[in-house]
Amino acid sequence: MSRIVHSFDWPDRFVVGTLGQPGSRTFYLQARTKAEIVSVALEKEQSAALAEQIDKLLDQLMSHPDNPFSVPESPPERLLDDDPLDQPVQEQFRVGALTLGWDASTSQIVIEALAAPEVDPETLEPLAELEESLVVRIPVGAARAFAERARAVVGAGRPLCPLCRQPVDPHGHVCDLTDGFP
Repeated sequence: MSRIVHSFDWPDRFVVGTLGQPGSRTFYLQARTKAEIVSVALEKEQSAALAEQIDKLLDQLMSHPDNPFSVPESPPERLLDDDPLDQPVQEQFRVGALTLGWDASTSQIVIEALAAPEVDPETLEPLAELEESLVVRIPVGAARAFAERARAVVGAGRPLCPLCRQPVDPHGHVCDLTDGFP
């Protein structure tokens, strides 16, 4: 099986961003080094889980005596990025799985996004003989900034119903916990 790896070591930019309106947004991981940009689609829940796991890993590293990796407690101001995704956004693939690792030799967080395999709906056999992934290696400060932005992007969607915790559509919401009464 052939494999394509889009690799970014210390990218100029690595962010989670969205296209579309709340309720119908598409989430993307986007990495850029100079003119090379790779955008991969993922689920909102994958974005939230990645941010949470990055913070957990950084907190564990920070708890080592004397914090040998200089892990910041919060993201350095200069690394915060609130800009929209770089245009045009061309989806390379849809993420099926994410892995998170630590490279102690370079003090970098390693994030790998693996493409979801396309399968024949009738046979459930893979349709392609190609595996594709995005591998990004970022320093600890950039990882904190990435996680903070990802949480903000996830949180910028539709508000949640205070009772059932389901998203409230702009046109209204029928809460299951109130038997349809507002």
